[in-house]
Amino acid sequence: MDNSNFILNSSNKATIGFIGFGLIGGSIAKAIKNINPDIRLIAYDHNKNHTSQSLQDALNDDILNDITFSLHEDFPDCDIIFLCAPVLANIDYLSMLKPLIKESCIITDVGSVKGNIHQEVQRLGLDKHFIGGHPMTGSEKTGYGNSYALLLENAYYIITPTNTSPKEKLEIMYNLIKQLGSIPLVLDPQEHDEITAAISHVPHIIAAQLVNLIRNSDDKAEHMRMLAAGGFKDITRIASSSPTMWQNICLTNTASINKALDDYIKSLEEVSSALKDKDREYLYNIFDEAGEYRSNIPNTSKGILEKVYEVYLDITDEAGAIATIATQLAVNHISIKNIGIIHNREFEEGVLRIEFYDQSSVDKAIEVLNHSHYNLYIR
Repeated sequence: MDNSNFILNSSNKATIGFIGFGLIGGSIAKAIKNINPDIRLIAYDHNKNHTSQSLQDALNDDILNDITFSLHEDFPDCDIIFLCAPVLANIDYLSMLKPLIKESCIITDVGSVKGNIHQEVQRLGLDKHFIGGHPMTGSEKTGYGNSYALLLENAYYIITPTNTSPKEKLEIMYNLIKQLGSIPLVLDPQEHDEITAAISHVPHIIAAQLVNLIRNSDDKAEHMRMLAAGGFKDITRIASSSPTMWQNICLTNTASINKALDDYIKSLEEVSSALKDKDREYLYNIFDEAGEYRSNIPNTSKGILEKVYEVYLDITDEAGAIATIATQLAVNHISIKNIGIIHNREFEEGVLRIEFYDQSSVDKAIEVLNHSHYNLYIR
């Protein structure tokens, strides 16, 4: 295959390999297969004694063409290799791949930390093969079973080339990402890590520790857990993410996270002082300025924290009310990801919350429910 013309069209018989096949890897593979079912997709299973259920499911779904238990068998044929394992594992695989890959092969990753893997790439002399990647999308749910092609749709996808990445290989990755429906953005690895530390890594730490604060402060009847909804659940949703993944991120982007975390701790100390001093102006400004800034964050594409596609509405307390809505949506071919009654509605309106898989489903659901004269609350 001529890599300079790498596109996901029907004439392309390329081979793409995956090491790690969870939410992101599975979603990338499904997006590729949606565009061109003839692209050969293979995945490595490090467990030689028992095939991973996720990989077997992907094989049964016709997403994967082959599963290999040895990198030596099929990966030398790969035109592109996606490293989709935890960050530290991705780094370890580089040395295993170096003696196997062909000259035209591109190695990329999907990790949210770029500095460490770029350092290892440079140490191994893989600069001309490696182009870092970070699809800024995801979910609090993990694993291949939760993957879907539209996870990548309209999401920023960061590319971090090396100083010597060939132009043609960078163009291949850039165009491939556009074909997957994402928005490619080229950044320096260090700049990437500083940005993600502030807008993703520290928020995940804050969310996890806020949940732990409530867990450790709760009474025996667990009243805090029972009443925790609304704003609390919104800002702590990401605390349900993979602990292994976030442990790896904290261990590899430590300096940037520490800097951003120190700044945040300092800001909390300022709030604490303002509370003690009953500083009315300061307390007003922190909410006023934050509200204005947040209102101007664009909502036209996915950011690093996965957007939740949801609608809230009022319903009457009668048998079959939820079933009626679910039936109306099903009749109109609108898939529901989650549905449930909101018992604690402090700071939010709407008795029923419906979560969808994508924005188009939200738009269609709004049209259907408006036609039935439900009171909707869109956020």
